[in-house]
Amino acid sequence: MSSLALIRDLFRHMEWADALIWSAVTGPIAGAPDSRLRDSLFHVHLTQRAFLQIWMGGPLPPFTPESFPTLADIRAWARSYFREVTAYLDSLDESRLATPLTVPWSQRLEQRLGRQPAPATLGDTLLQVPSHSTYHRGQVNRQLRELGVEPPLVDYIVWVWLGRPAPAWATA
Repeated sequence: MSSLALIRDLFRHMEWADALIWSAVTGPIAGAPDSRLRDSLFHVHLTQRAFLQIWMGGPLPPFTPESFPTLADIRAWARSYFREVTAYLDSLDESRLATPLTVPWSQRLEQRLGRQPAPATLGDTLLQVPSHSTYHRGQVNRQLRELGVEPPLVDYIVWVWLGRPAPAWATA
């Protein structure tokens, strides 16, 4: 499997997993969401959008949590991202993965890293987004459990074992 094919697979899994998380969130707690849960979901999708804008050479998204009055608004925004990122990924060829890419906020981490960030490539950042989303989906699953909701199984291997199903976005 080529690197680009693997990246596309990771993004398909990411959408499937995000849709499952949203199905759990739009269940019994949709009317009174926990603010930490809402903030975590917003952060995941803001980061996904921010990287897409960087890849496409556009400005960073100007959104704040207040830009989305309801969870349904965040979910719709999240869902629309996947159409856009799929089109972007479909426009790439393997040779572009090695292209150097500046992440605008990387310099803010210099003190925390204890050094200047090393250069990153488009391929590095394409791997970062599903990885970052997986990390925060784990936090969301913990938050769901704390709210009395059984979190969904969203592991990559579960997706593979299920035959790589398409995402099933909640509509409620």
